[in-house]
Amino acid sequence: MATFFIVFAVFLLVIVAASVGVIMGRKPIKGSCGGVGAALGEKDYLCPVCGDDPNLCEKEQEAAAAEKRAAAESLSYEVTTKK
Repeated sequence: MATFFIVFAVFLLVIVAASVGVIMGRKPIKGSCGGVGAALGEKDYLCPVCGDDPNLCEKEQEAAAAEKRAAAESLSYEVTTKK
């Protein structure tokens, strides 16, 4: 039972450390361009999102974030004005 508590405490410490790093650094955790295929070093692997151009991945993420913001803004309305 002591082993369980030690392992649980270690996992909890790692999660807290990662959270503090993200909060203080203000950078989200992100993967490598290309995902698993690139990480495993496959020679013929081509990223389906960006075609192995990391700048396109960033543009794709920015476009998705802008779309999400626009959708959220379209669902809101001003409550202080009279119609």
